[in-house]
Amino acid sequence: MIPFKTIITYDKTQSIPVYIQISNQIIQLIKRGILSPETKLPSSRALAAMLNIHRKTVISVYEELLSQGWIEIIPYTGTFVSGSLPIVKKQTLNPTDSALLEKNKAGFSYIKSNLNYVDIINDDSKLFIDDGLPDNRLSMVNEIATAYRSIVKRKKHHILGYDSIYGNLRLRETLVQYLNQTRGLSIQKDQLLTTRGSQMGIYLATKIIGIKNGTFVVGAVNYKSVVDTFNEASASVSIINVDKEGLVTNEIELLCKQKKVAAIYVTSHHNHPTTVALSAQRRMHLLELARQYRFAVIEDDYDYDFHYDNAPILPLASNDTNGNVIYIGSLTKTVAPAIRVGYLVAPKDFIFEAAQQRKFIDRQGDTLLELAIAQIIDEGSLQRHCKKVLKIYKRRRDLLCSLLKKELNDYLSFDVPDGGMAIWVRLNKKYNWDVIRNAAANQKLILNDYRLYDYGATNHNAIRMGFASLNETEIVKTVSIIKSILLDTYEEVQHH
Repeated sequence: MIPFKTIITYDKTQSIPVYIQISNQIIQLIKRGILSPETKLPSSRALAAMLNIHRKTVISVYEELLSQGWIEIIPYTGTFVSGSLPIVKKQTLNPTDSALLEKNKAGFSYIKSNLNYVDIINDDSKLFIDDGLPDNRLSMVNEIATAYRSIVKRKKHHILGYDSIYGNLRLRETLVQYLNQTRGLSIQKDQLLTTRGSQMGIYLATKIIGIKNGTFVVGAVNYKSVVDTFNEASASVSIINVDKEGLVTNEIELLCKQKKVAAIYVTSHHNHPTTVALSAQRRMHLLELARQYRFAVIEDDYDYDFHYDNAPILPLASNDTNGNVIYIGSLTKTVAPAIRVGYLVAPKDFIFEAAQQRKFIDRQGDTLLELAIAQIIDEGSLQRHCKKVLKIYKRRRDLLCSLLKKELNDYLSFDVPDGGMAIWVRLNKKYNWDVIRNAAANQKLILNDYRLYDYGATNHNAIRMGFASLNETEIVKTVSIIKSILLDTYEEVQHH
């Protein structure tokens, strides 16, 4: 006898009707073989009494199960689990089990990756020092909401249908004009594909270039997600050094003479993670090497809009006359990380192929969001927002740099970045970031893992310390906590 009274539960406060809650649980019992085909079910009166519910609710349960084909009702005989269902191996019945399984392991084979990303958990009780993100408290919520309302009020229902696999036409046209004006590009709409952010652009570029076309080159100190993308594509990856002028292009030239190079990943404006800019001489050298050896330059311009001390350096793409540069950018740093709108700029034939590939993973962009972004750019709201937050972020950069210099100069070193949202902080080798991170976590201060950026095993002992997402009070608190930990560590070393 199945103990319906103990294994079937319901909650009248839920939005899901009680009869649906019970129906779903009986379906689970059938799927698990606990109720096998042709098993007789209790009468509506009996089940109502067992579950302490109205008989009409049980009748609704049986009607729902009958409509879905799970049961059959034989007049004057009773209600039975459908005899046409396949026999399922009976699973163990736990009296406390509500018949809703938590599936922890797949019942089939699949390809496992070596990735082990830790999901982001927002916790207002902790202070997170990210690697260079905007302050969501300053995001363009009102502007986005206003643009959404404006678009919806037009009642142009076609915008709710399928759109171009290249991305919404209005946004592409708007981005072309915006990038041509601000980045010194000279492109048309058929040279631009919208994406869900920079990472999607990097993934598409990697897939299309193809691992058979040669090795993919990255800096020894580099953005981890890019290396992971190349590795997951089973690409051959080659490492070159990064110094105060960015990627060492002489090493790239030597590598080109030794093996076939497919692509080079570069963050030319503010190297990730070290924040240095690729020098003018190396920019020209890299473009010439790309022309000569016919490899792609994947230029990730992730924070172009945030440059403080002088005019931003134009991207490599602005000087590309041979069609070698794949220019990738995003508005997530400018607007908010949750606003997943980016772009991939490349020669027309490459963009055509990118659009064909994009439809397999993301048939199109978010049309409403893309129209809203186009509107705030056309109206100048995005540009005004950039100017406003640029002043705020510059003050925060200056405050963090001054405090690090004043309070922690004996323990660490750094260069004041010209732009971006983070500082590359190098800890003296006699101290260990793990000790600091663990102690800081006990005080609800979460720091980055320095190993994330050391793909080439350079033992740089540095982390990116984001300042844009912290207000002045949080910056002061951060430095105070790190200082107290370093002082305690130093005193302990002296004591021993």
